[in-house]
Amino acid sequence: MAILLSNFIEKSTMNRIAIYPGTFDPITNGHIDIIERASHLFHRVIVAIAVNPAKQPLFSVEERREMILQSTRQIKNMEVDFFNGLVVNYAEARGAVAIVRGLRAVSDFEYELQMALMNRKLKEQVVTVFLMPHEQNIYLNSSIVKEVFSFGGDISYLVPDVVLKALQEKIPRNLDK
Repeated sequence: MAILLSNFIEKSTMNRIAIYPGTFDPITNGHIDIIERASHLFHRVIVAIAVNPAKQPLFSVEERREMILQSTRQIKNMEVDFFNGLVVNYAEARGAVAIVRGLRAVSDFEYELQMALMNRKLKEQVVTVFLMPHEQNIYLNSSIVKEVFSFGGDISYLVPDVVLKALQEKIPRNLDK
């Protein structure tokens, strides 16, 4: 642990880059909250859209990239990219010192801890940093947003306007009462 911390501190005088990986299908206000928090800790935050052939996302990688860019214009030290494969390999290739993960609830912790420990085993020099979102976003995830929207629920306070418009174009709403 001391070696990892000293490596991180040593690199802290350099250009600290963090990777924030996820599917972002679609990006929510919770994701944006984590990106903003990370942008205060790192010189550069790369929002990395995971391309997983086993998953069937609602939005294409390019649509997700565009929604993220439009939703985060105010964050000047971030960029959006995509990757496939292991996030630690991508992080190393981009010169990142950290992988940022959001922790919403205790139920996230076990899975995220397992991933962080595996990533540390694979690339010890890349640390995982857990950030908690604001409590108003603690329950929020993309799947819930899509489901609530599809059943006619108001999600306008959960996602940026660009995402709301994109969902209106993609998902038929079940407005039966």
